[in-house]
Amino acid sequence: QLQLVESGGGLVQAGGSLRLSCVPSGKVFRANDMGWYRQAPGKTRELVAEITSGADTKYSDAVKGRFIISRDNAKSIVYLQMNNLKPEDTAVYYCNADGIYYTETGEPVVGRYWGQGTQVTVSS
Repeated sequence: QLQLVESGGGLVQAGGSLRLSCVPSGKVFRANDMGWYRQAPGKTRELVAEITSGADTKYSDAVKGRFIISRDNAKSIVYLQMNNLKPEDTAVYYCNADGIYYTETGEPVVGRYWGQGTQVTVSS
């Protein structure tokens, strides 16, 4: 079973930076579109940034100019560099990717996958 594993979250003061990583584990994974979402307490999950296999990017208005999404296509890893963090950025951040992996018997499995989430807390 494919798993996406996030890391890099933590506690930071306003104005600080964090870099999130999302690494597929358990299988060789070929990702198409990849992205980051976040969910704050009492709110619905929202798109933060996404990147296509061709490196086209899209950002929410709330993070545009402060966050940068990037990827390593060879390893299907996606990153989120978060700069000038604000208290309103506090949330659980989830990575998301759609793509294909192969089972031990060589069968292709196509799907959309989520990580378990990593907490980002920005203090004022």
